[in-house]
Amino acid sequence: MPNTGDIEAVDPSQRSDSQVKVYAVPPREGAAPAEVVDGFLEAMTSDDLQFATARKYLTKAASRKWDPGSRTTVLADGPTRRATPANDRDAPQVSSTFELSGTEVAVVDKQHAYQPDKGEYRNVIHLIHQNSKEWRIDDLPAGLLLSLSDFQRNYHSVNKYYFSSASSSGSSGASGPPGTAGSSGQDWLVADPVYLRQGIDPETRMDPLTQTVASLLDGPTNWLRPVASSRFPSGTALKKGVRALTLDDRNGLKVPLNARASGVGQGQCRMMAAQLLFTLRDVTAMRVAQVELERADGSQLCVLSADQSQEYAPDRTSGTPAGEYFVDGKGRLVRMQAVGADTSGKADPEPVAGPLGAGAKPLSTVAVARDERHAAGVSKNSATLSRASIVSGDGSAEQLYTSRAKQEKDRLSAPSWDGRGDLWVADRDPAHPRLLRFADGSGEPHPVPVVGLDGARIEGLRMSSDGARIALLLWKDGHTTLKVGRVVRRQTGSGTTVSAVEELRPGAPQMADVTAVSWASRSRLVVVGKEAGGVQQVRYMQADGSVSGVNPLPGANRITAVAASDDDRLPLMALSDEDGIVRLPLRANWKTVVEEGKSPVYPG
Repeated sequence: MPNTGDIEAVDPSQRSDSQVKVYAVPPREGAAPAEVVDGFLEAMTSDDLQFATARKYLTKAASRKWDPGSRTTVLADGPTRRATPANDRDAPQVSSTFELSGTEVAVVDKQHAYQPDKGEYRNVIHLIHQNSKEWRIDDLPAGLLLSLSDFQRNYHSVNKYYFSSASSSGSSGASGPPGTAGSSGQDWLVADPVYLRQGIDPETRMDPLTQTVASLLDGPTNWLRPVASSRFPSGTALKKGVRALTLDDRNGLKVPLNARASGVGQGQCRMMAAQLLFTLRDVTAMRVAQVELERADGSQLCVLSADQSQEYAPDRTSGTPAGEYFVDGKGRLVRMQAVGADTSGKADPEPVAGPLGAGAKPLSTVAVARDERHAAGVSKNSATLSRASIVSGDGSAEQLYTSRAKQEKDRLSAPSWDGRGDLWVADRDPAHPRLLRFADGSGEPHPVPVVGLDGARIEGLRMSSDGARIALLLWKDGHTTLKVGRVVRRQTGSGTTVSAVEELRPGAPQMADVTAVSWASRSRLVVVGKEAGGVQQVRYMQADGSVSGVNPLPGANRITAVAASDDDRLPLMALSDEDGIVRLPLRANWKTVVEEGKSPVYPG
């Protein structure tokens, strides 16, 4: 027994332990309407197959119509019920109505996509006294209604992977002949986060591994569909009757498919297998070493190992550990020599080769290309964007763009590179604000329209490694918020071009003000900000706006910039107004690297 610490009351409705199993209780004989409603709401949180016990609270007609998988509404503290007798004054003995209310956190749709929706929830649930014997629910809200704690206990986030596409059609079927990457000409995998059941799914009766495979075969979510597609032919599903997939003693997985996939060639089949391998990376405790796809008749379609799937990796780097960079006190781009997960906090920064490391033209912010051969820097007065090699001392910097804004705060944001080699920056000039893209990191700027800004100004941006998503810091009405948009690319006669950024969705809906953001993995962001009336915190967020992990990271003093690597073994870096450039190694606290510096970045 502990002999120190405070006593804490535990509300049984606030279960966050994923190992807790809830058993539904059927309605007792003669239960009052309020008791029936409470029992049904509790039964929705159970793992009962087909929600058989929950259906006992419904009339037969309501049970036939109720589709628990149609949507899941997540409320901060669960629904509050209140009787509304005015609705039943004409027949109080045979009819009873309750209002359900709460604070809505999100909705998970039929595709398992998480959609944050902070606001007030109101709905009604209606009961009848059937056959003058028992009260049963005959009208109810669609899908499931869960508290946030019950949702976190029952569901977990999974990244599905699809191939990026320059087509705007967004078909979820096969796109392009076997061995090709469709209209984009690139074999880029893009993460598509969804929420699936932690254990056996009550409706499909599938275990988590099989649920994940089935969800992947269903195709990308509606939000990602216009910029990504599956290499599985349209209509591909698991072979009828398959409800459980298991790894063999060599960590190989056989996946039997229906007849829709039986005719694909080896090139396309390898890409199908790559989608599976990347999707399953974080689903099982053991790493899936190989995937074998089978035809409907049981014959082998193709085999792909985890090592072979790396040619389709979403984050293609030089293969060496990513460098840690920042701008030192002399305005030079420098690289830390101490990389990795050491906890000393010490570093020996050295200027990079080339003009950006020489300091002749001091820099304010920088971005390093993902192959770490080039970098882009914004001048000290935030007016001019330049690009230069950082592996060769020869040559001068290429001046790419100059903002005409009168004030420094209205000029250029920090730049960012995507994994395709394109460079992005925002010109914050109030007279002519623009999001700009430089194809292959040089040449003329290409303005990219952003749909849905609604009068907000882009203060900062970070591109994902796959180039299909962009994280935007938007300023409006005195607040800076985070939005994530999809990057729509179209195939033209001269190649692939970006047509727009669209479908902006909240990236940190809990935060009233966001100070800094960085991509931390294929679908995760590290966000610095604060809730209304709260203090600054550093937190991991999923790209769909859900919280990644329960607790915020250790805080530092007044962080104004943050950087993370797609490799989660590498420490976070940040700029603290009080402590300078700081690092957060694994299982440690923030440590100062240098007291004078700015713009900490990893490649990207």
